[in-house]
Amino acid sequence: MSRKYFGTDGVRGKVGEHPITPQFVMHLGYAAGKVLASAEHTQGERPGVLIGKDTRISGYMLESALEAGLIAAGVDVYLAGPVPTPAVAYLTRALRLQAGIVISASHNPFEDNGIKFFSGRGAKLPDETEHAIEVELDHPMQTNASESLGKAKRIDDAAGRYIEFCKSTFPCEMNLRGLKIVVDSAHGAAYHIARHVFHELGAEVVAIGAEPDGRNINDGYGATKPANLQKAVVEHRADLGIALDGDGDRLIMTDGAGKIYDGDQLLYVIAGHRQAQGKLHGGVVGTLMTNLAFEHAMQKLGIPFQRAKVGDRYVMELLQQQDWQLGGENSGHIICLDKHSTGDGIISALQVLHALRATGQTLAQAAQDLTMYPQVLINVRVADAKACLADAKVGAAVQEAEAALDGKGRVLLRPSGTEPLLRVMVEGEDGGLVKKCAEGIAGVVRGGLDVLIYGSS
Repeated sequence: MSRKYFGTDGVRGKVGEHPITPQFVMHLGYAAGKVLASAEHTQGERPGVLIGKDTRISGYMLESALEAGLIAAGVDVYLAGPVPTPAVAYLTRALRLQAGIVISASHNPFEDNGIKFFSGRGAKLPDETEHAIEVELDHPMQTNASESLGKAKRIDDAAGRYIEFCKSTFPCEMNLRGLKIVVDSAHGAAYHIARHVFHELGAEVVAIGAEPDGRNINDGYGATKPANLQKAVVEHRADLGIALDGDGDRLIMTDGAGKIYDGDQLLYVIAGHRQAQGKLHGGVVGTLMTNLAFEHAMQKLGIPFQRAKVGDRYVMELLQQQDWQLGGENSGHIICLDKHSTGDGIISALQVLHALRATGQTLAQAAQDLTMYPQVLINVRVADAKACLADAKVGAAVQEAEAALDGKGRVLLRPSGTEPLLRVMVEGEDGGLVKKCAEGIAGVVRGGLDVLIYGSS
């Protein structure tokens, strides 16, 4: 199905520019309400939709617009206020509602915002439902008669409910006493939640990135900018650091020395522990960007591994196809389907902490057998990325690079989904050769080279 408004993670853009305007978002709420109000979703009763948001100042405006559109379509609205994206997925299920809506642009700067949807099961909306909403958007709004309008209600204990849910995914016989943890919430949706989860499980918590002002979300803090986390861990002599992104579904961690562990490394710790305990259901799903060292580590552990396209949506689809439970991306999106219906930064951190407490290991010890391969990513601006992929010279350059890597590395070229870019990624055991291969292929893509010759680095 072709998508007019929805991307791989909802509708997103710069605030004030189409489609992130109050007019369009109200129409989007109305269209979603009309689709969700159909008999197949509600069995004839008035549907209910939960709205949550992160801490961007534009969230107030977009929340009101969505609320108006949904109510005009005859949908009851439940307002959760600022809560992480995975909290909306959980609360939608817990309250037996027809859908959940998140107002967030994740790790993007505050000038951006977006709208994404969850089904009543707490999963991303099926393609056919998103398509139906887009079709409805082509029709003008026609407000329901007054007796058929929806109502609005605020969920005052949304944060507390979610805190208890997160804690329930950690073994009840286990605690975090004796651990000192720095928790960075990126001045985002988990600012009033994450610290309490770890503190109530017994840890001493130092909270940073927990003072949102509407404009500072992801600004120098969070999973995509961990320098302040690293500094705070060392300064406070903490055992660990945990960083989330603006909407709380992405995780990176540091050990006591401030060394960063990305999604691949954290997924390795979780998978290895579950395998050792005989509790790993099936295999593990990564993406095209998952480090080759992770794939080799899974082979060594005897764990089946498959790659999905980049994006947690595609990781989820492959997990469901394989009937597996564990997957993720190196960016820090980790999905544990036995714990939650979607990726969740706090719950993923708890799964890592479970492994550490159960084994008595530090994070550095738990991840020491996974030596990540050097990886170089070059974004090349091109007029037509797909045409570049079909170009014979580019294909020859890739073949030559793969021959030079001699089975000890990997080449991946993929178009950007949002910009006129071709992403050239090379990884392997030899960092110098990896860099030379990536730069050589990028040169051919730009049209500056015809022949590549790889010698010793």
